[in-house]
Amino acid sequence: MIEIVCKETLYAYDAYHIVKSFFPEAEITQKIKEEQEPLVSVEIEGGSSFCVCRKDGEKSKTETKASVGKELYHQLEKIKGQGLPWGILTGVRPTKLVMGELEKGKKDQEAATWMEERFLVSEEKAGLSVEIAKREKQLLEQLDYKNGYSLYVGIPFCPSICAYCSFSSSPIALWEDKTDRYLEALLKELAFVARVSGEKVLDTVYVGGGTPTTLRADQLDRLLTQLETSFDYSTVKEVTVEAGRPDSITEEKLEVLQRHHVTRISVNPQTMQQKTLDLVGRKHTVEAVEEVFLKARSLGFDNINMDLIAGLPGEDAKDMEETLKRVEALRPDSLTIHSLAIKRAAKYGQNPIRQIDAAEMTKMIDLGETYARKMDLVPYYLYRQKNMAGNFENVGYAKVDKAGIYNILIMEEKQSIVACGAGASTKLVLPEPMEGKGGKKVGIVRVENVKNILEYIDRIDEMIERKEEWLWR
Repeated sequence: MIEIVCKETLYAYDAYHIVKSFFPEAEITQKIKEEQEPLVSVEIEGGSSFCVCRKDGEKSKTETKASVGKELYHQLEKIKGQGLPWGILTGVRPTKLVMGELEKGKKDQEAATWMEERFLVSEEKAGLSVEIAKREKQLLEQLDYKNGYSLYVGIPFCPSICAYCSFSSSPIALWEDKTDRYLEALLKELAFVARVSGEKVLDTVYVGGGTPTTLRADQLDRLLTQLETSFDYSTVKEVTVEAGRPDSITEEKLEVLQRHHVTRISVNPQTMQQKTLDLVGRKHTVEAVEEVFLKARSLGFDNINMDLIAGLPGEDAKDMEETLKRVEALRPDSLTIHSLAIKRAAKYGQNPIRQIDAAEMTKMIDLGETYARKMDLVPYYLYRQKNMAGNFENVGYAKVDKAGIYNILIMEEKQSIVACGAGASTKLVLPEPMEGKGGKKVGIVRVENVKNILEYIDRIDEMIERKEEWLWR
């Protein structure tokens, strides 16, 4: 048990997440006590207690808040005997921060040093952030942000639900008699978006979920046909379909994707350890992953992504290396290395598991990078999540000409992404910031669809009205 007491709410968010990063499995309580003198006090049951006080010369609340975060970090670093790779950084988009500094005119080393000094990020992670931000900047300069947008299409069904997954997804077996109704509602929403977006430039299309390939081949054909006929594909640089679960993929479905000029697919094992696949509820074999990947190659798919998760329960660095060797034999065009992040909505969030120790996690992440670079894949996007094992990150690696443009756009928030489907969240980048609550300027507006599948079907007209209120105003 750890208790955090803050003098003001200003310090509460950062204090909680910095402590949680050092003690990921601890139960943490938090309260505000305005009458206390220290800005933050921390009491660790059976361990150390310490306080963080205001320093002389601090002129603003922002300055004080940054100072409190650093002092809190240094105290915890002493207690644990080691630091964290991302220091006090609690945000999910480190490269967005770095890109902002590069756009201000900072040189590479200046931007890296700023990350190290401002957020106590390690030299290695600061360097990785700069490398990726530069690559992202080069790719994004090819797009027309003002007139462009991307389209996300959500299919909220999976063959089964993985124990670590927190996405809005349901087992397809429970919904097979309603998937046509879902598709009808989705196509209606897509038709509206196409109708009002005629003067905009469509850059990328991403069909995700869930697992889109849980749809029947004829349903996939119907969806992709409407996308091609309703939207102007002449400017589209990338069409991605997540075919993530091999137990949802057939040769017929792959042929449908090929026929509709899908340029990028994902075949995602998460691990090539059968014991782990069984444990987390993925009802397929390692061999099935390899068979589907090779079948997709034989049909001509030349941009195939694979996802892996480091830190899955029961695995260590040896398991990770065995997985990477099998992936290396397949030679994917891109590879995303995720650090396990458990959220409350996941099965593991309801029944917590013991997380892997930081030293072993470091080995796994390092192995991921080593093997990716051996396959001539370079890092091109990066993001973080709360409650990540070892305070690490997710990194996408790709061949130089096979980077996933949509992945960069969703992280850097430089272009509007219109999202359709149950649980889909549209992010509109406004031409000019508007005044939000409390007079704060807002540059991005989110328009949410309901998560419940039946509600989405029944309330599709309302979902369209929500978009109509904000889209391209």
